[in-house]
Amino acid sequence: MVNVDFSLFVQIANFVLLIFILNVVLYRPIRSILMERKRKILELEDSIKQLGHDRAQKEQTFQTKIAEARIKGVQKKEGLKKAGQEEEKKLINEINRRAQADLEAVRSQVAEETKIARRELESQTKIFSAAIAEKILGRAVS
Repeated sequence: MVNVDFSLFVQIANFVLLIFILNVVLYRPIRSILMERKRKILELEDSIKQLGHDRAQKEQTFQTKIAEARIKGVQKKEGLKKAGQEEEKKLINEINRRAQADLEAVRSQVAEETKIARRELESQTKIFSAAIAEKILGRAVS
């Protein structure tokens, strides 16, 4: 049979005391550190998910603003292009108007000079005809 003496109870009490001391000194702090670490890991994972979500939203906002800026740029470019074309038309019309006015001035000047030249030639026609007749007839016409 098994002989149970006083030392067995001391060993059991020693074992229970050691378990209690190890639990208080070692296991509880380690478990609390592990629980704290797990809590921090979960917080960091949540933070990572939130940052990923924020990044996705900011990326979407960025892409939207880029698209809007491109549209505005194209619209502004088209507006400037139209304004340039209108300005070009105005300049061409102004140049054509000035050219027509200059052409009319030159035409009127040429017409005036033609009238003056014709008058001078008409006045000289009598002199030239008398000289020609004199040369042909060989005498002076009075």
